[in-house]
Amino acid sequence: MITATKPATVPLRFSFPLGGVAGTSFKPEHLPAILEAGPQAGFFEVHAENYMGAGGPPHRALETIRRDHPLSLHGVCMSIGGPQPLDRTHLARFRGLVARYQPALVSEHLAWSTHETSFFNDLLPLPYTEATLACVCHHIDEVQEAIRRPLLLENPSTYVTFSQSTMSETDFIRAIVQRTGCGLLLDINNVFVSATNHGYSALDYLADFPLARVGEIHLAGHAEQTDDDGNPLLIDSHDGPVADAVWKLFEIIIARRGPVPTLIEWDSKIPEWPILRAEAAAAQAILDRCRTAEETEDRRAA
Repeated sequence: MITATKPATVPLRFSFPLGGVAGTSFKPEHLPAILEAGPQAGFFEVHAENYMGAGGPPHRALETIRRDHPLSLHGVCMSIGGPQPLDRTHLARFRGLVARYQPALVSEHLAWSTHETSFFNDLLPLPYTEATLACVCHHIDEVQEAIRRPLLLENPSTYVTFSQSTMSETDFIRAIVQRTGCGLLLDINNVFVSATNHGYSALDYLADFPLARVGEIHLAGHAEQTDDDGNPLLIDSHDGPVADAVWKLFEIIIARRGPVPTLIEWDSKIPEWPILRAEAAAAQAILDRCRTAEETEDRRAA
Protein backbone atom coordinates (compact mmCIF):
# COMPACT_ATOMS: atom_id res chain seq x y z
CA MET A 1 0.00 0.00 0.00
CA ILE A 2 1.21 3.48 -0.87
CA THR A 3 1.15 5.97 1.98
CA ALA A 4 1.97 9.65 2.06
CA THR A 5 1.79 12.39 4.64
CA LYS A 6 -1.27 14.56 4.16
CA PRO A 7 -0.06 18.03 3.08
CA ALA A 8 -1.42 21.39 4.03
CA THR A 9 -4.43 22.47 2.01
CA VAL A 10 -3.84 25.14 -0.63
CA PRO A 11 -6.80 27.52 -1.27
CA LEU A 12 -7.74 26.81 -4.89
CA ARG A 13 -9.65 28.95 -7.36
CA PHE A 14 -9.30 26.60 -10.33
CA SER A 15 -10.21 22.93 -10.28
CA PHE A 16 -11.79 22.43 -13.70
CA PRO A 17 -10.26 20.91 -16.85
CA LEU A 18 -8.45 23.31 -19.11
CA GLY A 19 -9.75 24.32 -22.51
CA GLY A 20 -7.71 25.56 -25.45
CA VAL A 21 -5.36 27.83 -23.53
CA ALA A 22 -1.61 28.34 -23.69
CA GLY A 23 0.69 28.17 -20.69
CA THR A 24 4.35 28.24 -19.75
CA SER A 25 6.77 26.42 -17.52
CA PHE A 26 6.85 28.07 -14.10
CA LYS A 27 10.28 29.26 -13.07
CA PRO A 28 10.67 30.74 -9.56
CA GLU A 29 12.81 33.61 -10.88
CA HIS A 30 9.77 34.79 -12.84
CA LEU A 31 7.50 34.98 -9.78
CA PRO A 32 7.93 38.73 -9.09
CA ALA A 33 7.17 39.61 -12.73
CA ILE A 34 4.18 37.26 -12.83
CA LEU A 35 2.72 38.74 -9.66
CA GLU A 36 3.27 42.27 -10.91
CA ALA A 37 1.44 41.46 -14.15
CA GLY A 38 -1.52 39.94 -12.30
CA PRO A 39 -3.35 36.67 -12.99
CA GLN A 40 -2.59 35.19 -16.39
CA ALA A 41 -5.18 33.82 -18.80
CA GLY A 42 -3.29 30.54 -19.24
CA PHE A 43 -1.75 27.95 -16.94
CA PHE A 44 1.62 26.97 -15.50
CA GLU A 45 3.42 23.64 -15.55
CA VAL A 46 6.00 22.40 -13.05
CA HIS A 47 8.21 19.35 -12.83
CA ALA A 48 6.94 17.21 -9.98
CA GLU A 49 10.41 16.31 -8.73
CA ASN A 50 11.17 19.94 -7.87
CA TYR A 51 8.40 19.91 -5.26
CA MET A 52 8.78 16.57 -3.51
CA GLY A 53 10.07 18.11 -0.31
CA ALA A 54 7.54 18.81 2.45
CA GLY A 55 7.75 22.60 2.34
CA GLY A 56 10.12 25.54 2.06
CA PRO A 57 10.49 28.26 -0.61
CA PRO A 58 9.58 26.02 -3.58
CA HIS A 59 6.18 25.22 -2.13
CA ARG A 60 5.55 28.78 -1.00
CA ALA A 61 6.15 29.99 -4.55
CA LEU A 62 4.00 27.25 -6.09
CA GLU A 63 1.17 27.87 -3.62
CA THR A 64 1.20 31.53 -4.62
CA ILE A 65 0.93 30.64 -8.30
CA ARG A 66 -1.66 27.94 -7.74
CA ARG A 67 -4.13 30.21 -5.94
CA ASP A 68 -4.78 32.15 -9.15
CA HIS A 69 -3.85 29.78 -11.97
CA PRO A 70 -4.54 26.26 -13.20
CA LEU A 71 -1.57 23.94 -12.85
CA SER A 72 -0.11 21.12 -14.91
CA LEU A 73 2.05 18.62 -12.99
CA HIS A 74 4.70 17.00 -15.19
CA GLY A 75 6.75 14.08 -13.90
CA VAL A 76 10.20 13.34 -15.30
CA CYS A 77 11.62 10.55 -13.10
CA MET A 78 8.92 7.86 -12.77
CA SER A 79 10.79 5.62 -15.23
CA ILE A 80 7.57 4.23 -16.63
CA GLY A 81 9.46 2.47 -19.42
CA GLY A 82 11.94 0.75 -17.11
CA PRO A 83 11.86 -3.02 -16.50
CA GLN A 84 12.05 -2.84 -12.71
CA PRO A 85 9.13 -2.00 -10.38
CA LEU A 86 8.23 1.64 -9.86
CA ASP A 87 9.83 3.34 -6.89
CA ARG A 88 7.07 3.23 -4.27
CA THR A 89 8.39 6.22 -2.33
CA HIS A 90 8.58 8.32 -5.49
CA LEU A 91 5.06 7.31 -6.51
CA ALA A 92 3.73 8.18 -3.05
CA ARG A 93 5.30 11.64 -3.25
CA PHE A 94 3.88 12.09 -6.74
CA ARG A 95 0.43 11.13 -5.49
CA GLY A 96 0.82 13.55 -2.59
CA LEU A 97 1.52 16.43 -4.97
CA VAL A 98 -1.57 15.60 -7.02
CA ALA A 99 -3.66 15.62 -3.85
CA ARG A 100 -2.06 18.81 -2.57
CA TYR A 101 -2.33 20.99 -5.68
CA GLN A 102 -5.18 19.32 -7.63
CA PRO A 103 -3.59 20.02 -11.02
CA ALA A 104 -5.77 20.25 -14.09
CA LEU A 105 -3.31 18.02 -15.96
CA VAL A 106 -0.92 15.27 -14.81
CA SER A 107 1.68 13.78 -17.13
CA GLU A 108 4.79 11.61 -17.40
CA HIS A 109 7.19 10.37 -20.09
CA LEU A 110 7.36 7.26 -22.22
CA ALA A 111 10.95 6.64 -21.18
CA TRP A 112 13.13 5.03 -18.52
CA SER A 113 15.75 6.60 -16.26
CA THR A 114 16.66 4.00 -13.63
CA HIS A 115 18.46 0.66 -13.52
CA GLU A 116 18.72 -1.27 -10.28
CA THR A 117 20.24 1.31 -7.90
CA SER A 118 21.39 3.72 -10.63
CA PHE A 119 19.47 6.88 -11.52
CA PHE A 120 20.18 8.67 -14.80
CA ASN A 121 19.58 12.34 -15.54
CA ASP A 122 18.14 11.42 -18.94
CA LEU A 123 14.89 10.22 -20.50
CA LEU A 124 16.11 7.10 -22.27
CA PRO A 125 14.36 5.31 -25.17
CA LEU A 126 13.00 1.77 -25.11
CA PRO A 127 12.40 -1.00 -27.64
CA TYR A 128 8.85 -1.27 -28.93
CA THR A 129 8.08 -4.91 -28.23
CA GLU A 130 5.21 -6.83 -26.65
CA ALA A 131 7.24 -7.39 -23.50
CA THR A 132 8.02 -3.69 -23.13
CA LEU A 133 4.40 -2.83 -23.87
CA ALA A 134 3.15 -5.09 -21.07
CA CYS A 135 5.60 -3.53 -18.61
CA VAL A 136 4.73 0.05 -19.58
CA CYS A 137 0.99 -0.62 -19.34
CA HIS A 138 1.41 -2.23 -15.92
CA HIS A 139 3.31 0.82 -14.67
CA ILE A 140 0.74 3.25 -16.06
CA ASP A 141 -2.03 1.27 -14.39
CA GLU A 142 -0.15 1.59 -11.09
CA VAL A 143 0.27 5.35 -11.46
CA GLN A 144 -3.36 5.91 -12.45
CA GLU A 145 -4.58 3.80 -9.54
CA ALA A 146 -2.40 5.82 -7.17
CA ILE A 147 -3.46 9.27 -8.39
CA ARG A 148 -7.08 8.26 -9.10
CA ARG A 149 -7.18 9.98 -12.49
CA PRO A 150 -5.97 9.43 -16.05
CA LEU A 151 -2.32 10.12 -16.78
CA LEU A 152 -1.13 11.90 -19.92
CA LEU A 153 1.82 10.06 -21.48
CA GLU A 154 4.37 12.07 -23.48
CA ASN A 155 5.93 10.78 -26.70
CA PRO A 156 9.73 10.76 -26.55
CA SER A 157 12.50 12.51 -28.42
CA THR A 158 14.98 9.84 -29.52
CA TYR A 159 18.50 9.60 -30.89
CA VAL A 160 18.74 5.82 -31.36
CA THR A 161 16.32 3.08 -32.36
CA PHE A 162 16.31 -0.62 -31.45
CA SER A 163 16.64 -3.45 -33.98
CA GLN A 164 14.48 -5.67 -31.77
CA SER A 165 11.44 -3.35 -32.01
CA THR A 166 8.47 -5.14 -33.55
CA MET A 167 6.12 -2.17 -33.92
CA SER A 168 6.26 1.49 -34.76
CA GLU A 169 6.25 4.16 -32.06
CA THR A 170 2.74 5.29 -33.00
CA ASP A 171 1.43 1.70 -32.92
CA PHE A 172 3.10 1.22 -29.53
CA ILE A 173 1.53 4.40 -28.15
CA ARG A 174 -1.87 3.50 -29.59
CA ALA A 175 -1.71 0.10 -27.88
CA ILE A 176 -0.85 1.76 -24.54
CA VAL A 177 -3.88 4.03 -24.79
CA GLN A 178 -6.17 1.13 -25.67
CA ARG A 179 -4.96 -1.05 -22.78
CA THR A 180 -4.71 1.55 -20.01
CA GLY A 181 -7.21 4.28 -20.92
CA CYS A 182 -4.53 6.92 -20.38
CA GLY A 183 -4.41 10.15 -22.35
CA LEU A 184 -1.53 11.56 -24.34
CA LEU A 185 0.73 14.57 -24.14
CA LEU A 186 1.85 15.31 -27.70
CA ASP A 187 5.26 16.99 -27.70
CA ILE A 188 5.52 18.35 -31.23
CA ASN A 189 9.15 19.38 -30.80
CA ASN A 190 9.95 15.77 -29.83
CA VAL A 191 8.29 14.59 -33.04
CA PHE A 192 10.33 17.01 -35.15
CA VAL A 193 13.57 16.14 -33.35
CA SER A 194 13.07 12.38 -33.72
CA ALA A 195 11.92 12.63 -37.34
CA THR A 196 14.98 14.69 -38.28
CA ASN A 197 17.38 12.41 -36.41
CA HIS A 198 15.98 9.19 -37.91
CA GLY A 199 15.11 10.48 -41.37
CA TYR A 200 11.35 10.04 -41.47
CA SER A 201 8.48 12.45 -42.06
CA ALA A 202 7.12 14.29 -39.04
CA LEU A 203 3.85 14.79 -40.92
CA ASP A 204 3.52 11.05 -41.58
CA TYR A 205 4.18 10.34 -37.89
CA LEU A 206 1.54 12.83 -36.81
CA ALA A 207 -0.97 11.46 -39.34
CA ASP A 208 -0.67 8.10 -37.57
CA PHE A 209 -0.72 9.51 -34.03
CA PRO A 210 -3.93 8.97 -31.99
CA LEU A 211 -4.80 12.68 -31.84
CA ALA A 212 -8.22 12.08 -30.29
CA ARG A 213 -6.51 11.08 -27.03
CA VAL A 214 -4.27 14.16 -26.83
CA GLY A 215 -5.03 16.21 -23.70
CA GLU A 216 -2.02 18.55 -23.81
CA ILE A 217 0.59 19.71 -26.30
CA HIS A 218 4.19 20.72 -25.61
CA LEU A 219 6.20 23.14 -27.72
CA ALA A 220 9.89 23.82 -27.12
CA GLY A 221 13.15 24.83 -28.69
CA HIS A 222 15.90 22.48 -29.83
CA ALA A 223 19.62 22.69 -30.55
CA GLU A 224 21.04 21.94 -34.02
CA GLN A 225 24.18 19.84 -34.30
CA THR A 226 25.69 17.31 -36.71
CA ASP A 227 26.68 13.71 -36.08
CA ASP A 228 30.04 12.11 -36.90
CA ASP A 229 28.94 11.63 -40.52
CA GLY A 230 27.92 15.25 -40.95
CA ASN A 231 24.19 14.52 -40.84
CA PRO A 232 21.77 16.81 -38.96
CA LEU A 233 21.37 15.93 -35.28
CA LEU A 234 18.78 17.77 -33.21
CA ILE A 235 18.84 17.85 -29.40
CA ASP A 236 15.67 18.42 -27.39
CA SER A 237 17.33 21.14 -25.35
CA HIS A 238 14.44 23.40 -24.23
CA ASP A 239 16.85 26.32 -24.24
CA GLY A 240 15.43 28.65 -26.88
CA PRO A 241 12.35 29.76 -28.77
CA VAL A 242 10.12 27.36 -30.69
CA ALA A 243 11.46 26.74 -34.21
CA ASP A 244 9.47 27.84 -37.25
CA ALA A 245 9.05 24.24 -38.45
CA VAL A 246 7.59 23.24 -35.08
CA TRP A 247 5.16 26.19 -35.16
CA LYS A 248 3.99 25.02 -38.58
CA LEU A 249 3.41 21.48 -37.35
CA PHE A 250 1.51 22.90 -34.39
CA GLU A 251 -0.81 24.85 -36.68
CA ILE A 252 -1.49 21.71 -38.71
CA ILE A 253 -2.25 19.63 -35.62
CA ILE A 254 -4.51 22.24 -34.02
CA ALA A 255 -6.46 22.48 -37.29
CA ARG A 256 -6.97 18.69 -37.15
CA ARG A 257 -7.43 18.17 -33.40
CA GLY A 258 -8.94 21.47 -32.33
CA PRO A 259 -7.70 23.67 -29.47
CA VAL A 260 -6.13 21.82 -26.52
CA PRO A 261 -3.99 23.11 -23.63
CA THR A 262 -0.57 23.99 -25.02
CA LEU A 263 2.59 24.53 -23.04
CA ILE A 264 5.77 26.42 -23.93
CA GLU A 265 8.69 24.56 -22.33
CA TRP A 266 11.88 26.51 -21.63
CA ASP A 267 14.10 24.81 -19.06
CA SER A 268 17.60 26.22 -19.52
CA LYS A 269 19.07 29.57 -20.58
CA ILE A 270 15.88 30.94 -19.04
CA PRO A 271 14.85 34.26 -20.64
CA GLU A 272 13.13 37.19 -19.00
CA TRP A 273 9.42 36.65 -18.31
CA PRO A 274 8.14 38.85 -21.20
CA ILE A 275 9.98 36.65 -23.73
CA LEU A 276 8.47 33.44 -22.39
CA ARG A 277 5.07 35.09 -22.13
CA ALA A 278 5.33 36.20 -25.78
CA GLU A 279 5.93 32.59 -26.87
CA ALA A 280 2.76 31.57 -25.03
CA ALA A 281 0.88 34.46 -26.66
CA ALA A 282 1.95 33.19 -30.09
CA ALA A 283 0.59 29.74 -29.25
CA GLN A 284 -2.62 31.29 -27.91
CA ALA A 285 -3.12 33.20 -31.16
CA ILE A 286 -3.04 29.93 -33.12
CA LEU A 287 -5.45 28.30 -30.67
CA ASP A 288 -7.81 31.28 -30.91
CA ARG A 289 -7.78 31.27 -34.71
CA CYS A 290 -8.75 27.61 -34.68
CA ARG A 291 -11.54 28.26 -32.19
CA THR A 292 -12.87 31.14 -34.31
CA ALA A 293 -12.81 28.93 -37.41
CA GLU A 294 -14.72 26.20 -35.55
CA GLU A 295 -17.35 28.67 -34.33
CA THR A 296 -17.78 30.07 -37.84
CA GLU A 297 -18.24 26.57 -39.23
CA ASP A 298 -20.79 25.76 -36.52
CA ARG A 299 -22.81 28.87 -37.37
CA ARG A 300 -22.82 27.96 -41.04
CA ALA A 301 -24.01 24.45 -40.24
CA ALA A 302 -26.78 25.66 -37.89
